[in-house]
This record gives sequence, structure tokens and C-alpha cells, in this order.
Amino acid sequence: MVDEAHERSISTDILLGLLKKIRRRRPELRIIISSATLQAEEFLKFFSETSEGQESVDINDNLTGAIISLKGRTYPVDVLYLESPAEDYVEKVVSTVFEIHNSEPGGDILVFLTGREEIDAAVQTIAERSADLPLETQALLPLPLYAGLTTEQQMYVFDAPPENTRKVILSTNIAEASVTIDGIVYVIDSGFVKLRAFDPRTGIESLTITPVSKASAAQRAGRAGRTKPGKCFRLFTEDAYKHLPDTHPPEIQRSNLAPFILQLKALGIDNVVRFEFLTPPPAELMIKAMELLYALGALDEYSRLTRPLGMRMAELAVEPMMAKTLLSASSFNCISEILTIAAMTSLGGAVWVQQDGGKKQMESARRKFAAEEGDHLTLLNVYQAFVTKGKKESRFCHDNYLNFKALTRAVSIRGQLKRYLERFGISVDESLKVPREGRADQVRRCLTAGYFAHAAKMQPDGSYRNIEGGTVLYAHPSSLMFNRKAEWVIFHEVMETGNKTFIRDITKIEKSWLLDYSAGFYQTKPR
Repeated sequence: MVDEAHERSISTDILLGLLKKIRRRRPELRIIISSATLQAEEFLKFFSETSEGQESVDINDNLTGAIISLKGRTYPVDVLYLESPAEDYVEKVVSTVFEIHNSEPGGDILVFLTGREEIDAAVQTIAERSADLPLETQALLPLPLYAGLTTEQQMYVFDAPPENTRKVILSTNIAEASVTIDGIVYVIDSGFVKLRAFDPRTGIESLTITPVSKASAAQRAGRAGRTKPGKCFRLFTEDAYKHLPDTHPPEIQRSNLAPFILQLKALGIDNVVRFEFLTPPPAELMIKAMELLYALGALDEYSRLTRPLGMRMAELAVEPMMAKTLLSASSFNCISEILTIAAMTSLGGAVWVQQDGGKKQMESARRKFAAEEGDHLTLLNVYQAFVTKGKKESRFCHDNYLNFKALTRAVSIRGQLKRYLERFGISVDESLKVPREGRADQVRRCLTAGYFAHAAKMQPDGSYRNIEGGTVLYAHPSSLMFNRKAEWVIFHEVMETGNKTFIRDITKIEKSWLLDYSAGFYQTKPR
């Protein structure tokens, strides 16, 4: 059974392609595809079509499958639009929360925003302003909901609010279909969502804020009518709604395909170009992914998975660039350090926590762990201090503005990755000392061997350019390299906020390393 198929994630699309392939060998296999806003005809047609050269099955003959509609019981939802566009949708969200609170009867509020930074800012603003509400009125309890929170923090949104309190849940699109929260009567839809977008020309994948689709807007509004009649406040005009796309392009048409091609090859599907995708990805994305995997050493010149490197990269539960970094670490004599860095970067920036109004204190706490070479070695210092001086205790984290749950998760992830390497026969030296003289250099070289495709050069104005020179990048304010000089860097992650493209987890490197470790991915041009 495949659920939430309408979300069209790459994993779902590839799974459906594999199931179609399996069904040819096992026609008795029964497959159920379910979803809230499913384009049912499209899925049935996909399974009805046979491979090239064979006739397609008539989708109306019920031999392949049938479409069954189950109507859920929903209550009517009034949809309200703005008369004119909002200048700042985060500020408009906050003012709409207080309008509902002051003029609408009881019921919890669900707000859709695009990401962690917006949600945290809105939660703080609502908490501050609700302190000024008259004592006799109902209290407001703002709660965040996004993927970076611990399971315990996410579960708060499901708890019943204290007496005489209205919950305000501020969420990413995680609450669109994946979870149902009781008590929601009002939905505020900012009209935006953060989507992953990969540019094959630059090789950079970024998270970009884009307008929602009509299908997403309908899903969001539907959250208000689960338990009784509700209202949906859309923070855009009705005319803007009419111009929204019906659905977003499937993830497979706008993502870096390297991890998925690696998985298909490991499953024995060598001819990935002929694989039956529900929606075929653009040729440029396939070419770029194959080029990267070849440069990483995962594929040979015949586009076959290399042994043992390619097979091991496919088996490691991390994306290909980090897999190559981990598997190169023994030749750079820094396995222990790279294991730690792999675990810490997997936390997605959730290492530091800002306690009440303590931004300056958090910054000074971060400086205690700072490594001159950049963010990766700083994360290594944090982890080593946590497991040695900090004895893996929450008190140490609280005193140093660190996220205890995130660091505990890093210890677990590191253990899993270590077990993978040991299974491959790679022994890990666990002398957890501060990097020996020259060890930091080896770590940076090893990171370059995996992340050479994510390299950038500093410009006179302090910004960076990727190697092709077409994209202007800025060090994220959370990076140690923000306002610091480094001629050449590699980076881990790209994100777009407003009209700027930021890079996170940045480390200084030498230009010559890019040529040494990229297997021909870069060449120098004669001047």
C-alpha cells in the first residue's frame, strides 16, 4: 500500500516504477495507492501501460485496477481572501491570529508558513503580544511544528490546551496531509511553501520559497473542517488564487537525482534512462547526476556501479557526496573526525539553541568552540566537548546554548555510520583527542574529496561565486565564515531567503585541492 501518493515525492515515484516492474513478474500482486487529492486516472493509466512494443491495456476493463472513491465526512469551510496583497505575510499572519482571537468563537488556529526561521519568529512575536491581552480574556499558546524539532517537541501540538487557552500551531506543510490535529477550527494560509529546486547548470540544489498550488491550498483549507464548520483565511487575493498552478511539478523534475540513480543502480537497474518513471525527469538532471556520480567514483566509464566504492556509497544511508567523504576518510587518516562531522551535519542546523533573549550569549558560547578553518571543524569541536568534558549530559548543553536532544541524536547517527564502515572492513580509530597538528588539514582535504562540486570563490565584496561564476552566494549569518575572509571554500547546504542565496556549513580549502581530488570534474583554462 502506497499512501500520500499525491505528494509526488521522488521516493514515491520510484517506488511506483519498481512496483510496476515487479508486477510484470508477479501479476497476482495487489497494489493499493491512496491519497487525499489523488489524480486517480493518471496512476491507473501508468499501471495499465505496458512496456514499449506491447499494446496498452484498456483502463476501463478492470483487469489492471479500479478507482474507488471514499468520501470522508467533512464540515463546511468558509474561505476568506485579502482585498489587496500583504506586504509582509509573516506580520500579516500574526495580526490575523489576533483578529481571530478577538472576534471569533472558540477553536484552535493552524497557521501555514514556509520554514523554521519564519515559524520561530512568529511564535516569539505572538507570545510577546499575547502577554498584553486583558487578564479576563482567553490566553494564546503558540506552538511550532516543523521537521527539525524533536519528537517530544512535535507531540506538544497534539496535547489538549490548558483551560481557557487557545492553541495556535505554526507549521510548515508537514500539517497539510501527514498529520491531523484535533480542535482546529481556523486555518491561516500564508500562500507560500518552501520547495527543493535543483539547477543542473550550476549543480546547486536550494530550498526556494514559492506560491502554493491550488491542490495544496485546498488541502490546507480542508484542515479547518475536520471536527466542525471552520474558516480558512488565505493571505492572498482571490485573483492571485486563480493564477496559482493546479499542482506543483513532481519532485523528480526539480531535484538532484544522484542519490536515486545510485539506489536504482544498486538494485540492479543499470539502464536508468529506460526506467519507467511516472513522470520522466528532464535529460539535464539525469546527465548532471551521472556526471557527479562518475566524478565521485561511484560509476565507471560504462556508467556501471563501481565495486567496492559505488556499492558501498549506495549502501550508506547518507547522500553521495557525504558517502564519498566517509569512504575516503581512511586514506586521509581522519575517519573518527569525518564520522563525527557526518553525524553533526545531518542535524540540519539544529545544534544551537537561543535561550530567552540570549542571542549575544549564544554567539559568545559558539566562539568557545570556533575553529579557524570553518563550520565543519567547529561542529567537530562541539561534539568532542559534549562527549568528553560534557559527559553527554544536558547540563553541559544548557550552559553552552547547545541542543541536547540534537547532540544525543548525533551520537546515535555516528554509531550507525561507524557500524556501516566496520561492516565494510574499515576500522575506526576512536582516540577522541582534539585534532593533532595537521589533522585539521587532512579533514579539510577529505571534505574536498567529497564536496568538490560544492565549491565557491570569494569576491571582493565578500560574497561568493560558484565555480561556473553564474550564482552569487552569501555565507549564512549562522555560519562561522559570516564576515570572515577565505578565498576558496566548500559548503554543505544552500538555502534561499528573500532575494539572497545563502550557503551553510562552510570550510576553507585550497584551490589546488579541487584539481587534486575531483577526478577531472574541474580543469584549469590557460589564461
